[in-house]
Amino acid sequence: MTSAPAGRPRRTLALWCPDWPAVAAAADADISPDEPVAVISANRVVTCSATARAAGVRRGMRKRESQARCPSLHVMTADPGRDGRLFEPLVAAVAEVIPIVEVLRPGLMLLPAAGAARYFGGEEVAAEKLIDVVSVCGTESFTGIADELFTAVVAARHGQIVPAGGDVDFLAPLSIAELGAEPSLCGDDRDHLIDLLWRLGVRTMGAFAALSVTDVATRFGADAVVAHRATRAEAGRSASGRLPSTDVVIDHECDPPIDRVDAAAFVGRRLADELHRALMAASVACTRLTVHASTTGGQHSSRTWRCAEPLTPEATADRIRWQLDGWLSGKDSGNRPDSPISRLRLEPVELVDSGALQFGFRGAGIPGGDGEVADRARRALVRVQGLLGGEAVRVPVRSGGRGVAERITLIPLGDELTPASDPDAPWPGRIPEPAPAVVLSAPVTVRDCNDDPVQVTRRGMFSAEPTTVTWGSRSWDLLWWAGPWPADERWWAAPGEQVGTHARAQVLLNDSRALLLRYQQQGWTVEGVYE
Repeated sequence: MTSAPAGRPRRTLALWCPDWPAVAAAADADISPDEPVAVISANRVVTCSATARAAGVRRGMRKRESQARCPSLHVMTADPGRDGRLFEPLVAAVAEVIPIVEVLRPGLMLLPAAGAARYFGGEEVAAEKLIDVVSVCGTESFTGIADELFTAVVAARHGQIVPAGGDVDFLAPLSIAELGAEPSLCGDDRDHLIDLLWRLGVRTMGAFAALSVTDVATRFGADAVVAHRATRAEAGRSASGRLPSTDVVIDHECDPPIDRVDAAAFVGRRLADELHRALMAASVACTRLTVHASTTGGQHSSRTWRCAEPLTPEATADRIRWQLDGWLSGKDSGNRPDSPISRLRLEPVELVDSGALQFGFRGAGIPGGDGEVADRARRALVRVQGLLGGEAVRVPVRSGGRGVAERITLIPLGDELTPASDPDAPWPGRIPEPAPAVVLSAPVTVRDCNDDPVQVTRRGMFSAEPTTVTWGSRSWDLLWWAGPWPADERWWAAPGEQVGTHARAQVLLNDSRALLLRYQQQGWTVEGVYE
């Protein structure tokens, strides 16, 4: 066994489970691993199984096209929580062999190669042993070992062990597209960078590494500098050198003890916010976090999570939920805790100075806000949520539907922002743009010139020409109206079932306000106000 030369970083072993979101989705739905599976997000394939790829399904393909190429395709919605929950038993199995495990994302874990090599008698033997451990869990995996983290992840995708000091030579002939192969190590603009480099004639990582640091820094963005350092096998990210102090270690006694996943997720969100308030007060950010959980019976679960970018409160809460969800609801009853969780401890393992944080123009916590303003607003909402409960504070998510109210899904703050229906689906008959500025549901009365109520006939027409709208105690004259537009939303109703006429119309009041009206069950409501 060769050892890393002096001055080089410690060797890293990466264990990669290919197509993990598809594997997890199939396992959760009790689908055979041999069946074609595709995981969809925003109506496009984000991950597919090897069987689906053999049938012509590819990442980025639209859902309809993928189903046309593979009629037997099982289409599943992306669910990061499911991926993390089902990955936890694999991490626990690997931790039984090598205790120090860092999860980069569900489907990819990192381990120190030196200790494993000493214990098993070589890097190759250690890699084979880990593959056997994961295969017992019914999952295919590949390992890669290299000096640097990025190189180890790429090597895992090729199933290779890179000799010590050989990272640059290993990466040089690989396609520049490998820079974006692992999303957890990429910035948001990595695809744009790869496309630009390809059009400039930089087709391999060796060609990119040959460019000078000055040229890359002045011509491209910050993510390009990180990618350039990775291709040159330089340290992609280093710790600040600070040791975690007691001020930034969150230790929580659960009273009463926690035995449900939803309760654990709620406590995890609160602890994540408390941790990040302490980190902000110390002017540091966390890139590696260890989550410890203990039960009243003395059992323990400990997992270290690593991120390419400093952890946000939402990312921290997600990782706590994934770990506890996988532990509390694991399929293997032998790995489940036999008693409720009595203690949670969040311990930052690696800290960086706050100067390492790169905020965008818009905050990630609250849509539409600046970073600092959004963060303060999010902390205030979390405090309200802690007082009133998890369901009391909700944020809107763009959803699918025909009416304006149906195109908004309210999700509890901190949960996965998953819409109730696909917003990119066709939705024939939906209200055209622009959408109303205000969405509400208030009863109104529409009358004709004879002061008789106006209804919508079975033919989808007004029973009389509308002239006034009464909303509350006030009435307005109509200057203009359009519609009605029937909404045939229950065409599947059985013969004889009472469905009723359902339609929408737009009206302009004499005070210059425009309303979107909805007719259902022989009555009118204001569904939206245009401003």
